[in-house]
Amino acid sequence: MSGPLAGKVALVAGATRGAGRGIAVELGAAGATVYVTGRTTRERRSEYDRPETIEDTADLVTAAGGRGVAVPVDHLVPDEVRALEERIDAEQGRLDVLVNDIWGGELLFEWGTPVWEHDLDKGLRLLRLAVDTHAITSHHALPLLLRRPGGLVVEMTDGTAEYNRNTYRNSFFYDIAKTAVLRMGFALGHELGPRGATAVTLTPGWMRSEIMLDHFGVTEENWRDALEREPHFGISETPRYVGRAVAALASDPDVARWNGQSLSSGGLAQVYGFTDLDGSRPDAWRYITEVQDAGKPADATGYR
Repeated sequence: MSGPLAGKVALVAGATRGAGRGIAVELGAAGATVYVTGRTTRERRSEYDRPETIEDTADLVTAAGGRGVAVPVDHLVPDEVRALEERIDAEQGRLDVLVNDIWGGELLFEWGTPVWEHDLDKGLRLLRLAVDTHAITSHHALPLLLRRPGGLVVEMTDGTAEYNRNTYRNSFFYDIAKTAVLRMGFALGHELGPRGATAVTLTPGWMRSEIMLDHFGVTEENWRDALEREPHFGISETPRYVGRAVAALASDPDVARWNGQSLSSGGLAQVYGFTDLDGSRPDAWRYITEVQDAGKPADATGYR
């Protein structure tokens, strides 16, 4: 393996699909050994009942130039997470990058539904999947990451701190979940910074995940056909774009300058110079604020 992350070890927790898969692949492309975790394997599907598996993600990591290692883990089960960290320690003796991307809430939140009408069991499970999983994983992984100076923790969420501060995000439970993760990155920055590591929170823009492409009935090859139904989808990006953001952070010797901050794929592309797979640089959160939420006609000119 070669590349700026050759010899580095990463854990992408929640790498079955979407942003987690894109991040794992790009870390592999930079030369890292990447442990990819999730609940969906070739032998067992999660309640999503989707075809993507952690083994597929690991194969993509290896094909990109790294080494992918698939480990089935339910990050709500502390013993499983502890066993994962013990395995990484035994096999690698180090952990350089931790990406907390566990989510699993697409089937649980009810768009625009107030808390008293929202299914309570689904809402509470969403919070557990979005918040408890991240805390459990950090609790067990950080002692290994802190053994060497320069470690990086990336908390994945939806929306920047600035945007979420003043914007209601879909429902009571979804809003709390995504805002809580923003505070996790902030809090970890205070706890890790003095100990030689860096923590950030990172959001993709409007991402063309497997689930989103299916929602619009398109593929990555013909995704622009979805613009007839949703013109603002023109600002969308692939999961590899945010993956390149994480790889850029992990390769930056001065990454500590970002400690505790809320970052976006589009914002980091302007700093590090990476592009999406098509060579563009979508800046989704600026577009969403200045065009979509402002009620202007869809036009991504100047935003990608």
